[in-house]
Amino acid sequence: MAKINPFKAVRPTKENVQNFSSKSFKTYSKNELEEELKKHPTSFLSIINIKKNPRLEIEKPERYKLVKEKFEAFKASNILITDTATSYYIYETVQANGHLFCGVIATASVKDYDTHVIKKHEATISKRENTFKNYLQTVRFNAAPVLLTYADDLSLETGIQNAKKKASEFNSWTTENETHKLWCVDAAEDVAFIQKGFQNIPSLYIADGHHRSASSALLARELSQEEHTTTDASYNHFLTYLIPESQLKIYDYNRVIKDLNGLKSEAFLEKISIDFEVINKGSKPYKSSNRHDISMYLEGTFYSLSLRSTKQKSQSAINQLDTHILQTHLLEPILGITNVRTNSRIGYIYGADSLEKIKATVDCGDHAVGFGLFPIETKELMAIADSEAVMPPKSTYIYPKLRSGITIYEF
Repeated sequence: MAKINPFKAVRPTKENVQNFSSKSFKTYSKNELEEELKKHPTSFLSIINIKKNPRLEIEKPERYKLVKEKFEAFKASNILITDTATSYYIYETVQANGHLFCGVIATASVKDYDTHVIKKHEATISKRENTFKNYLQTVRFNAAPVLLTYADDLSLETGIQNAKKKASEFNSWTTENETHKLWCVDAAEDVAFIQKGFQNIPSLYIADGHHRSASSALLARELSQEEHTTTDASYNHFLTYLIPESQLKIYDYNRVIKDLNGLKSEAFLEKISIDFEVINKGSKPYKSSNRHDISMYLEGTFYSLSLRSTKQKSQSAINQLDTHILQTHLLEPILGITNVRTNSRIGYIYGADSLEKIKATVDCGDHAVGFGLFPIETKELMAIADSEAVMPPKSTYIYPKLRSGITIYEF
């Protein structure tokens, strides 16, 4: 039974909604960031872009305080307002390719995270958890929601669509190639319906935001010990965006490797042929059309790789993942790549025309070999999470990619 609560959001006024929200900070290059800040000085980026001054030697705790001060200044200037009514927020975005995502912005319970009502499929790094926990402890707000998904529920979806029609406020704006719509739902009967609807959902699944979830849970545990409180304090919740599984889009997350670990191509093909059936597919891009068929590009030729039945392990959810098969039967034992997070020899290609991009980077000599993977399905993600296993890093490239600052949760 999931505890998904309404809240009083801090959000941009109608006059500022067009330019306030931003993509993830880390997706901007230095030049892009400077250009964006110049064009939109009152965007969320302006709040978090506190540059380290080498002369003042401002360390992270002090920089976090400056973020908090900038946030408070935006509220004082009425760039941001705080809603007076406790609300759910229905958020819809449509991409240029026509993909529509519509879900609920709300807070989720740290207790649900700790008791595995909210399930994860990805391992987290404790250093990153602690860094973001320290940031949250100072700024006391969530601006980037964790993306959660759940099994499709017709009754809940119908209630959400009905609530949109009666919403007390509606905003619409555009950014780059996307349109955005936000409905504020504060009518008592609609709030109660949505809240009860999520209570009937047995499990929620983190699609994106594992470190943010873990950091929120870590902070809640620390604060509850320090404050000796048994009440349901605001820090026991974190900001989320919830969409049904049928809307979640998972794209292929492909690998390119700089070298063959000292092997000639003939020797490399011989080695992989021990575990895989290798079929020459010619020079035209070959895209796998089903699970367990891995596309490989090497020296001008595409190949199909499928694991030999004699090499298959148990039928567990993790052993059925192509990313796991590629890692345990090829990348690690043959190419010597044990840690895909940190090894500088491996790169990643995703999105449209990914096979053409793999071919181009291998043909020009930047990489020696590339692998195209069939996208993981949402059901596979859920099965991994249900079994309390974790996927190999970089297994999923998931949409929607959420913007920061659409609604902000203070705690």
